[in-house]
Amino acid sequence: MVIEILAGWYFGSMALFSDGWHMMTHATALSISFIAYVFARKLSTDKRFVFGTWKIEILGAYTSAIVLGFVGFFILGVSINRIYNPVDISYNQALLVTCFGLIVNVICVLVLQDNHHHTHNEHHHHEKHHQEKTEDLNLKSAYLHVLADALTSVLAIIALLGAKYFEWIFLDPLMGIVGAILIFRWTILLIRESASILTGRETNEELIHHIHHMIETDGDTMITDIHVWRIAQDNYACILCLVASEPVSVLEYKTKLNSLHELKHVTIEVNQYSDSAVK
Repeated sequence: MVIEILAGWYFGSMALFSDGWHMMTHATALSISFIAYVFARKLSTDKRFVFGTWKIEILGAYTSAIVLGFVGFFILGVSINRIYNPVDISYNQALLVTCFGLIVNVICVLVLQDNHHHTHNEHHHHEKHHQEKTEDLNLKSAYLHVLADALTSVLAIIALLGAKYFEWIFLDPLMGIVGAILIFRWTILLIRESASILTGRETNEELIHHIHHMIETDGDTMITDIHVWRIAQDNYACILCLVASEPVSVLEYKTKLNSLHELKHVTIEVNQYSDSAVK
């Protein structure tokens, strides 16, 4: 990272310089991810976190995306300036450093990809009933950061080769702009996904459908109000309001939902059927 930034500035390559800054952003973001994991584990026994510390990790992913977006604006501004104010580039030296950076990034991508698949295999082994296969957004943000680094390294190499052999000098700052656009794209996707969880906007429609089916199959009970929200990777909390002409015990209703292993916290209110109850 440090070598790419210094070499990019010294050798005059905006593609290499932006790639280095891109990597610095991701190093910062990975540090944020690490701190989020540390705090989530450290505070796991703190009862003030009603449904656990999982959202600390999501907050880390969200913060990581914000940092990524700011650097995207920085790279975009410097790249546009270089189009109007080009500088001489030491192509051989810049290409050597960029290729080295690509090798490092590819190794990191493979390491994170192995962890990513391992996490999904564990979920598939332990959770088999109607579960939404969600990803660890914090690990996902780390993986996307490093993958973006590898892609921008490839773009930097293409730009430097084009400028060196075809004298397309504009390619070097242009690839800086392309890199910034890629950063913005991943930033928006990650912010949208993590913000939905933090604000409680997301839900699991398939899970809600199963709850309706299991509760209302007796032909008497009707769900008048339902709230389902995620409280961990594949775990959900649920609040149900039921009405029935001949209601059974709350325990009996909860027993009907036992096969839905995603439901870790269920609260049920049962009312005798009447016009006012339905309203």
